[in-house]
Amino acid sequence: MPSLSIIIVSYNTKKYTLECLRSIYEQTQDVSYEVIVIDNASSDGSAEAIEAKFPNVHLIKSKKNVGFAGANNLAAEEAKGDYLLLLNPDTVILDGAIQKLYNFALVNPDNLIYGGRTLFEDRSLNPTSCWKKKTLWSFFCYATGLASLFRKSSLFNPESYGSWQRDTVREVDIVTGCFFLIKKEFWERLQGFDPVFFMYAEDDDLCLRAKKQGAKPIITPAATIIHYGGRSEPVRADKIVRVLRAKTQLIRRHWGKRKQQLGVFFIQFSVFNRMLIYIIVHRFTGKTMANNWMYIWKQLKEYK
Repeated sequence: MPSLSIIIVSYNTKKYTLECLRSIYEQTQDVSYEVIVIDNASSDGSAEAIEAKFPNVHLIKSKKNVGFAGANNLAAEEAKGDYLLLLNPDTVILDGAIQKLYNFALVNPDNLIYGGRTLFEDRSLNPTSCWKKKTLWSFFCYATGLASLFRKSSLFNPESYGSWQRDTVREVDIVTGCFFLIKKEFWERLQGFDPVFFMYAEDDDLCLRAKKQGAKPIITPAATIIHYGGRSEPVRADKIVRVLRAKTQLIRRHWGKRKQQLGVFFIQFSVFNRMLIYIIVHRFTGKTMANNWMYIWKQLKEYK
């Protein structure tokens, strides 16, 4: 029986999924593990390529795209390991990161949820491995542009933890699902991801529920990977709509009614504000970002 089940959700990311799998087998030596890939009805030949190049992978072929949350839930049901490692397909394992994260979890059993440090392809920091929980203040800062103007400020950009480089061990509110370790027993107690979150914010929701049961999500810089980011959903405007919808669903799950109303207002104002700014920028520079934000504004019903 493996100690660890590595779960990857693949959706039209053939090149990156194959690179990710290669890095797992090359870099993971001192822990027994299985690899489960669930393919979300990709149309780029991902499933066939995985079967051909990695026959030892436990491949699940979904007949339809059930989303990130739903796919992980399905794969976890077939996992045999004591721990589950959720891993994005657009990641590359560096310097034994998987066994380092697993060993860190064994030494720190009370934290229950674990993550590492993520880098972009050029080895600069990708800060999206963890987040601070969303608040009315963080929504206000994003809506007004303060978070963008003061990215390194923990006051005005609180969700990103300000200037922290993820280079120290630290407890956090949210460990991102791109590199997310959890004991299977605890995952089952939480009943996995809430399937209402098709994509985005499912990790926020799970970590918030986990903290109510005593979890202390934690990051270790010893486990470092590359995370390219956004490879399964390259159309930026559509991605933003999905993110906004997920944020709305999240606050409706975890906030009281009054806070929900204010939160939704700040989400909608953030779109209107950016649309207005880019319309003005377009008049003076000819840049076309205004079209994206106009499209997002027209999708308002998706995140009301």
